[in-house]
Amino acid sequence: MSTTLATLTAATQNVGAHMTGWGPGFGWWFLLIPLFWILVFAVIFGIFGRRWRRNAIENGYGPHGRMNPARQAETTLAERYAKGDIDEVEYRARLEVLRANASPSA
Repeated sequence: MSTTLATLTAATQNVGAHMTGWGPGFGWWFLLIPLFWILVFAVIFGIFGRRWRRNAIENGYGPHGRMNPARQAETTLAERYAKGDIDEVEYRARLEVLRANASPSA
């Protein structure tokens, strides 16, 4: 009986070694688990990271920070000029007034 059990155990271990390639256990499939999670986190960061950065820039955070009021006024004035709401003479006159009234620290 013990020889039959020993033979059966040895045969089972050999079948397991043949199936996985590295003996009983996960084998090379075990390497796919960390690669899967790295891929999942990369996709999540790629999708949501871009959205978070875009929202941060639109809300005034990030490397550029919030614009000071004088800079915002100049940007609005430039947009109005680009749309054709005001002509060049009026644009330059208003820009000169904005820059003259801007605080020296800005």
